[in-house]
Amino acid sequence: MKLLTYRKGDGYGLGALVGEYVLDVNKALNTRLDMLKLLDRGEKTLGKVADAVKAVEGKAKAGKTDGLLRLRDLRLAAPIPRTRKNIVCLGLNYAEHVKEGGRDRDLPPHPVFFTKPPTSITGPYDPVIYSKAVEKLDYEVEMAFVIGKTGKYIDKNDVYDHIAGYMTFQDISARTLQRQHQQWFRGKSLDSFAPMGPYLVTSDEVGDPQSLDLWCKVNGKIRQQSNTRNMIFDVRTIVSTLSDGITLEAGDVFATGTPSGVGAAHPLGLLNVGDVIESSVEKLGTLKNEVIAEKYPR
Repeated sequence: MKLLTYRKGDGYGLGALVGEYVLDVNKALNTRLDMLKLLDRGEKTLGKVADAVKAVEGKAKAGKTDGLLRLRDLRLAAPIPRTRKNIVCLGLNYAEHVKEGGRDRDLPPHPVFFTKPPTSITGPYDPVIYSKAVEKLDYEVEMAFVIGKTGKYIDKNDVYDHIAGYMTFQDISARTLQRQHQQWFRGKSLDSFAPMGPYLVTSDEVGDPQSLDLWCKVNGKIRQQSNTRNMIFDVRTIVSTLSDGITLEAGDVFATGTPSGVGAAHPLGLLNVGDVIESSVEKLGTLKNEVIAEKYPR
């Protein structure tokens, strides 16, 4: 099942994809939910959404689309437009990316964590802002996952039971700020630096998250291409490590690191205003974000 959030007036609507159409989840279930509240309700409510989708799929294929919304008419937001907590990110989680950074050292023995604030989140087709704080703007395609079941001290064998689904993620980075501050939070946390979506694809539809192709293009030219099997630390390790003493809650978002080919190491270089970034993960969908200059008030 592909869940999504779309802009609706001054707020958001919650939907589920049905071919080229979208089922209004709240209308179907007679509820008033957003994505976080849906995840809080757990598997039982997610099951009701899945049943509602199945009930209209056959009708939609037969051309009976009354009550459904056209996907092309909607402006999608990030599946979770604002997380309750910072996004947890993995650094140095693909061996080739470690090497391309000129780091003459062994691979990290433990997962390397940093975070991005909720204010960095933007939609799957919204612009990335090249602000006055940025000197060297870079891209990093990643697979993200969302916690669906609260837990602590989660055993590796139980990790998948705690994951609601997966998304495509773009970890935009300001390289100069990273180096100036000698850590990653500042350089990766500016507004619009976390495009994600276009859908939250539920775990049952994804299958094995460690066998997904991912790639990134800039202006139609491939920059990054790999598979999630090449992660140094897999999803099970990430969750079991961080939940060791830390409670993970429904709605928490994790980004799992980027493969090689980032602009700082690529012959075609870094991002400029006007560039278009396409980021994709197999089964999860594609983000498309244009780099624009920040507009300052007069």
